[in-house]
Amino acid sequence: MADTLFKPAVQTPTRNAWGPGFWAGFIGTGIALALIVPALNLWLPASSAFAVPDYVVPLLGKYLCYAILALSLDLIWGYGGILCLGQAAFFALGGYAMGMYLMRQIGTRGVYQNPILPDFMVFLQYKELPWFWYGFNHFWWAALMILVVPGVFALIFGWLAFRSRVSGVYLSIITQAMTYALWLAFFRNDMGFGGNNGLTDYKDILGYDVHSPGTRLGLYIVSVLGLGIAYLICRYVTKSKLGRVLLALRDAESRVRFLGYSVTNAKLFVFTLSAVLAGFAGALYVPQVGIINPSEFSPGNSIEVAIWVSVGGRGTLLGAAIGAVLVNLGKTWLTGAFPDTWLFVLGALFVLTTLVFPTGIVGLFRHLRRPAPQEPKSLPVEEQA
Repeated sequence: MADTLFKPAVQTPTRNAWGPGFWAGFIGTGIALALIVPALNLWLPASSAFAVPDYVVPLLGKYLCYAILALSLDLIWGYGGILCLGQAAFFALGGYAMGMYLMRQIGTRGVYQNPILPDFMVFLQYKELPWFWYGFNHFWWAALMILVVPGVFALIFGWLAFRSRVSGVYLSIITQAMTYALWLAFFRNDMGFGGNNGLTDYKDILGYDVHSPGTRLGLYIVSVLGLGIAYLICRYVTKSKLGRVLLALRDAESRVRFLGYSVTNAKLFVFTLSAVLAGFAGALYVPQVGIINPSEFSPGNSIEVAIWVSVGGRGTLLGAAIGAVLVNLGKTWLTGAFPDTWLFVLGALFVLTTLVFPTGIVGLFRHLRRPAPQEPKSLPVEEQA
């Protein structure tokens, strides 16, 4: 009798329809559609109703590059509490590395038909190729620099900042000052990066015409796969022991320091990894857009990235990618239909995500799928007796 008195009522667990299986299927279906639908252009005539217009493919590829950039920020902001307002700087550095490779591939097909110097260097009366342009006629060297340049820059900057225990709003301010300084520096013609015009008029990449529909489709597929790889890397980090340390740093940094963990090393590693991912996104972005110029360093671009992450859901990874795609889809439509309203909409999005739904889109879905608390079932009268 006593056993039945204290025995808890047996409840059948309710199955969560929005659980991990749902999200795995959702992501897998999205990747499959993203790969298959544009690939139909290879078999369908241009007049077919199911054919994707040629201009849409690089546009979607650009959105995917933005999604990788948003993932890189969510990794450090959503999990480590590091709000970097200079993420666009790493994106632009990777983009310039790719742009330098594409410029070296032009050769004698430029306006001045110089086999060594790009057109802007001939126009500015450069006598020889600057030393930091050496090696960019090889793709393997450019691919290495795409990762190394943003990574080393972030490593040095982060070491100076985190070693001095700069955090919070002060770190956000100095990262914004960093990207503003790079913005001004790359505007100078004597820097060797094309000045305010930047690098453009690309011809081919790895021997393929960069303007052909087949090459654009290939770049788009690489962007889809790159987004998947970036997501898996970020997920691996956040689910590891380092990810738990990052969450602790975000919520109570002083306690983590007192427990003996190396706060500087943890922050420095994830900050450098985030910069490498941002540079990778910039490298994929440049051949699809066709230009890279100093405007990519604009501090406003870094603030926009923070809004993408906030709209999608900070600290969710998937939400950051969704927010980047949705916000830029809205930007493309609004700037064409109502060009004077976009900045107001962007500001409203930031206010709404701060005051109304701080957990973003993914947070709202998680709240909706959370089962309502159930009252414990009482035991039958005969069992209570």
